[in-house]
Amino acid sequence: MSYLLHVDSSALGEASISRQVARSFLDGWQGTVVHRDLAAAPVPHLSAAGITARVTDPAQHTDEQAAAAALQDELIEEFLGARAYLFTVPMYNLSMPSVFKAWLDQIVVHGRTFRPSPVAGRPAVLISARGGSYAPGAPNHGFDYVVPTTEAVLGREELLGLDVATVIPELTLAPHTPSLAELLPKHKESMAEAHDRARELAATIATATAA
Repeated sequence: MSYLLHVDSSALGEASISRQVARSFLDGWQGTVVHRDLAAAPVPHLSAAGITARVTDPAQHTDEQAAAAALQDELIEEFLGARAYLFTVPMYNLSMPSVFKAWLDQIVVHGRTFRPSPVAGRPAVLISARGGSYAPGAPNHGFDYVVPTTEAVLGREELLGLDVATVIPELTLAPHTPSLAELLPKHKESMAEAHDRARELAATIATATAA
């Protein structure tokens, strides 16, 4: 079975802007979706057992290594089985949610998902909402450590090699923060553009992967 793997990491549930924009993508997607909600069911952080299990003969695994290897196998097989990917990774304190980093550390494994990468060139959409703006000209420009890092791990040829398109709804605090009230029109514009872009990507990727 070929499917879209949707990995969520926002802790806010239905209130999450990243998830709301992802919904616009999903509404336009034709096909099976496998949803892994890391906020509702976080995977454990990579442990010593998980690292050493990768380089130890399975016949020699301890019980702890065997359990860690089984989890990695489950996550990796789920990742490899997808034909396209949707990641919702909001900005938390300038970086990605720790649950998403934990998932990445479990599935990025030399010889299995990179060097070589069996998924190189497959399409992926990254949706990353943030309370302010980190675009060129904004006071916080240069302090976005979510998108550059995530794009590098997901899209760099030497790593997973996915074909990543990024959607950034920004200024999400404007409706709730009096000091940002003057930026509310820019927030609304950003939201409209994000939803439109998500729908456009869903149509484009669905067509391309169905061919």
